[in-house]
This record gives sequence, structure tokens and C-alpha cells, in this order.
Amino acid sequence: MSHHRIPANWTVQRSTPFFTKENVPAALLSHHNTAEGVFGQLCVMEGTVTYYGFPDGETMEPEVTVVIHAGQFATSPPQYWHRIEITNNAQFNINFWSDKDKKDQPLYHSK
Repeated sequence: MSHHRIPANWTVQRSTPFFTKENVPAALLSHHNTAEGVFGQLCVMEGTVTYYGFPDGETMEPEVTVVIHAGQFATSPPQYWHRIEITNNAQFNINFWSDKDKKDQPLYHSK
């Protein structure tokens, strides 16, 4: 999971601001998935973010666990259910990649 390859012709459609323990959206800490045709690229600047991947929106036991340290990134494929946990000192952002313009469309869905 940690490095599903983003197709070469895709571009970043949107980047989030940097998130910390203080401002991380609640949706990211619970089950959510990336939209159809959208890759999420989670980039960690400080601390550690742990990514948990799930086979569907109902399963609570992760099938994938990826620990992403400062200076590393991981990708989340389209329509894949996941959630994250972050350390107290974590600072990260997310780039959303797509093959076409999705600037006005939702890039992920929470339960």
C-alpha cells in the first residue's frame, strides 16, 4: 500500500494546509476514503503519522498499517478506506492527485 504508484500523467489538484494535533480534521482520524480517480499523498514533515487501511467501510480491523516518519510520504489509492493516527508533534499535509481537473469536486468521503 505505502507506495501505490501515482500515474505519471496525473497532477496535484489540491494540497491541504499543514495539519497538527490542534487542527487535524476529525474525518481524517476516522474511516474515510479517497474519491474515485483520486490518489492521496500524505507527506509528514515532523513527528509520525500512522496510516491504517481497510478492505471496506465497515471493517474495523486494518489490513494495512504504514508508519510514516518525518521526511517520508505514503500514498492512498482511489476509493480505499483508511484512517490515520498522529503523534502529538506531528505536522503533515495531503496532496490530492488526479488525471483531470477535480478542483470543484470532493476529494474524499467520510462515513
